[in-house]
Amino acid sequence: MIYEGSSLSVKLLQDGIAELVFDAPGSVNKFDQLTVNELAQAIEELVSNSNVKGLIVRSAKPTFIVGADITEFTALFDMPEQDIVTWVAKTSQVFNRFEDLPFPTIAAVNGFALGGGCEMALACDFRILDTTASLGLPEVKLGIMPGFGGTVRLPRLIGADNALEWMTTGRDCKADKSLAVGAADAVVEPKNLIHSATSMLHDAIDGEFDWQARRLQKTSPLQLNANEAMMSFSTAKAMVAAQAGKHYPAPHMMVNTVSKAAGLDRDAALALENQGFATLAKTDEAKAQVGIFLADQLVKSKGKKQAKAATKVVNQTAVLGAGIMGGGIAYQSAVKGTPVIMKDINQAALDLGLAEAAKILTKGMHKGKVDAKKMAATLNNITPTLDYTSINNVDLVIEAVVENPKIKGLVLAETEQHVSDDAIICSNTSTISINQLALNLKKPERFCGMHFFNPVHRMPLVEIIRGEKTSEATISAVVAATLKMGKTPIVVNDCPGFLVNRILFPYFAGFSQLLIDGADFVAVDKVMEKVFGWPMGPAYLLDVVGLDTADHASSVMAEGIPERMQKIKNDPVTLLYQAQRYGQKNAKGFYNHSLDKRGRPAKVAADEAYALMSEHCADKQEFDKEQIIARLMIPMANEAIRCLEEGIVDSAAEADMALLYGLGFPPFKGGIFRYIETMGLNNFVKLADKYADLGPIYQISDGVREMAASNQSYFAQ
Repeated sequence: MIYEGSSLSVKLLQDGIAELVFDAPGSVNKFDQLTVNELAQAIEELVSNSNVKGLIVRSAKPTFIVGADITEFTALFDMPEQDIVTWVAKTSQVFNRFEDLPFPTIAAVNGFALGGGCEMALACDFRILDTTASLGLPEVKLGIMPGFGGTVRLPRLIGADNALEWMTTGRDCKADKSLAVGAADAVVEPKNLIHSATSMLHDAIDGEFDWQARRLQKTSPLQLNANEAMMSFSTAKAMVAAQAGKHYPAPHMMVNTVSKAAGLDRDAALALENQGFATLAKTDEAKAQVGIFLADQLVKSKGKKQAKAATKVVNQTAVLGAGIMGGGIAYQSAVKGTPVIMKDINQAALDLGLAEAAKILTKGMHKGKVDAKKMAATLNNITPTLDYTSINNVDLVIEAVVENPKIKGLVLAETEQHVSDDAIICSNTSTISINQLALNLKKPERFCGMHFFNPVHRMPLVEIIRGEKTSEATISAVVAATLKMGKTPIVVNDCPGFLVNRILFPYFAGFSQLLIDGADFVAVDKVMEKVFGWPMGPAYLLDVVGLDTADHASSVMAEGIPERMQKIKNDPVTLLYQAQRYGQKNAKGFYNHSLDKRGRPAKVAADEAYALMSEHCADKQEFDKEQIIARLMIPMANEAIRCLEEGIVDSAAEADMALLYGLGFPPFKGGIFRYIETMGLNNFVKLADKYADLGPIYQISDGVREMAASNQSYFAQ
C-alpha cells in the first residue's frame, strides 16, 4: 500500500501500475476538505515512489465522484473574498500537482463524474468511460463556476464552444457524447472498464500514446486565432444573455473568464478561475442557489424517510373527477407505472380526461421523449368508468371534483362506501379545510389532502395536508405514493389555503390594492417578471389560474382568515370575474389571449379590463419598481412567516422549496425566507413598517420583530 486514508487509497499493482481508489464513508464519493487533503498526501507519496510507472484513478462505488461537499459551502461563502481565493487556489494546486505527476494517468469513470469529480478526470491524461458514465460541470446550478481547473482544462480538450455549453447550462454529458466531443478517449462496457484502462495505460507507458503531448495541450493557451476567438466568445455571450438573462451572474462570469484566459497558460488561467469563483461565491445568487440545493436535499431525505415508514403499498389508484386536472393526475400515475381508474359521472368528462393524457403524450412524442410503446403503455394504465364498482379494490383514491365543499363532501362520503376498509382517501383541494372535509367520513384517520398543481405533469410539488385526525400511517403511504408518481411531497398541516395558496393570496391582495391605487397591471407584471424574476407577473398569473377560481379561493381565504384576508371592495379580480372574464380559459381576463402564427400563446393588455376597472380605481399613476416589489412581496413574506410560526410548515427550507416547486419562485432569490434573510431581518422589519398603514397583510408578527432584534436566522441549525 502506497497510501491509505479514510476516503481514498493508493496501492501498487503489477508492472508498475498503481491504482488510486476513491471510497469515502457513505454512499457516494465527494470532494470534501478531508478528501482534498488526503489526495494531496497521496500525490506526495506517488511522486516519491520510483516504482510507479502509471496510475489508474477509479471509484469503488457505483458512481465515480459526485462533486464537492456542498454542505461545506455555507461556511466557506461567509469568509472574506480574499480568503476564498486563497482556499480555492490551494485546492486547485492539488489538482495541478496531480496533473504534473511524472508518469501517465488515466481515469476509469463509472456512473457520474460531476463538478470536482469531472475536474479530477480532466486532470488525468486519459479518460475511459463505461457506458453508464456521465461527465459534467453543474456548478452554474449553485450560482458559481468550476474552481478546480474545469474552466481551464475542458476548453483545451473539447474546444471553447463545447466547454462553455457544458458549463453555462450545467447539463451532464453521457459517455457516447463525451467521446464524440473529445472529453473521453474510449467508452467500454462496465465489465471491461478496468481491464481496458490498464491496457490503455500500458500503451501510454510503452510510448504508443503520447501522454506528454496530451498534458501539454491542457497546460498551454487555447489554440484559437483572433477571429476564431472573437466569433466563439461573442456567440457564447449572446447565448448566455438570451438563456440566463441578467439575474444569473455565473454563466456570464464563465464566458468572460474563459475568454480572458484563452491566450494564457494553465497557471495564469487558473488564477482567473480562482478569482471568478471567489467573486461568485460572495453573490446573493450563489448563497440562494446553494440554499436551494441544501433545502432540496432536506426535502428529499425527509420524503424518503417518511416513505420508508409506510406500511401500505399503493399498487392501484383511482381519480374521481376526470376533466383537465383529473386527467393530469391520472396521467401522472399511469406514466410512472401505477394503474389508475378514472371515474366521473358523465362520458364527456371521461373523454376530456383521456384526451388530456393523450395530449401530454403526443407532445412528448413530438419532442422525441415518448415513443409509441410508452404512449400505449401509459394509456392502457388508465381505465375510465362511470360507476363506483371499479374502485372497490384500489389502494388510494384521489378526489378531484369541483372546488365546492358540499359537492366534495358528498363525493367523499359516497366513495367511502365503495372502497375497502384500508383504502386511503385523499382530496385534491386547493383551499378547502381538510378537517372540514373529514367530517364527511366515518374513518377520518385514513383521509388527508393531496394538492397537485396545474399543469400536473410539469409542476413538481404535491402538498400533503395532515388533518387533525389523519394517521401517520396515512401520511407515510401518501408520501410514498407521491414519490412513486415522480413528484416532490411536502407535508403541511391544515389551514385555509394550506401553505402555498395561503402565502400566495396576500400577494394577490397586495396586487389588487396597488391597482386600486392607480397602478397599471402591465407595468406591475413587467417589474415582477423582469426585475424581481417571477416567470409570470400577478395579472398574467391570475389569468392562467383563472379569475373565477381566484375569486372563489379568495372568498374561502376571507372566511378562514378574516382578520387579514377579508375581501377587497371593488377588487379588480372580482370585477373581471363578474364580467365573465375568466382568463386564459375563455381567452379574456386582464389580457386578451390568442395563439400566434406558430401556435404559441400570445396576449395583449385588454382595453375591456381597463374600462371595467377605471371607475373603481384611482387615476393611473406610475410607481417605482421598489414600491411595486415591496407592496406585493411584503404580504407574501409576512404570511410565510406566520405559517412557520403557527407550525403549518416544519421549516423555512421546506417553505422555500414549496414556493419554488409550486409557484416558480425565482431560484436566484432562493425562496421566500432566503429572500427575507438576504434583505436582512432588520431591513425587512423597517420596510414592512413603512407600509404598515396599508392594512393587516403588511403588519409583521411579534415573532419576526423579536428575531430581528436578537439577530436570529430562519435557517439556524
